[in-house]
Amino acid sequence: MFIVDDHPIVREGLKQIATSDPEIRVTGEAATGAEAIAALSTGEYDVAVIDLSLPDRSGLDVLTSLTTAGVDVPILILSMEREEEYALRALREGACGYLEKNSAPDKLVQAIKRLAKGHKYLSTEMAESLIVNGRRRRQGERPHDLLSRREFEVFIAIASGKAVSQIGRDLGISVKTVNNHRASILAKLGVKSTADLVRYAVRQHLVR
Repeated sequence: MFIVDDHPIVREGLKQIATSDPEIRVTGEAATGAEAIAALSTGEYDVAVIDLSLPDRSGLDVLTSLTTAGVDVPILILSMEREEEYALRALREGACGYLEKNSAPDKLVQAIKRLAKGHKYLSTEMAESLIVNGRRRRQGERPHDLLSRREFEVFIAIASGKAVSQIGRDLGISVKTVNNHRASILAKLGVKSTADLVRYAVRQHLVR
């Protein structure tokens, strides 16, 4: 398997958890999205565990790049975020599973084995949450469900207090493009300012 996380201590911890099962071997790792794309595009791995938040691009961005390039490796997105919104978007982008980091000590091995066998993985709690909220979405779509993947990334970055220039660097896009996305986000959410975006994100439990 292949592990992607920008913190060496976290990568080491994940390796120790995964290899506690004798059937699992970690044969590659990366600290950035660019490193992950380069390695996974040329190597052969049964499963890749990718952190949602990387220093150069998001895990979803890495996932999309790999899918677009035709890289056929089951991907488990690992995240600090419990909100089902992130899990749903990861699955929509082609991930085979989603696991919260605080659940990794108990569930990482199970998740890796399921993906290696060609199955999907979500924790029972997350699956139930997606079912319940899926019914709500069918009853009335929320405005942020209309955002594209990139718009959602920009939206969360803005709501988290990041500057436009920082968002551009993180996502590998220009400041003008970030501002264009911001304008589209404001229109789709029906709000008028950055403060409104933050309040919306907090109300929807998308940021803390």
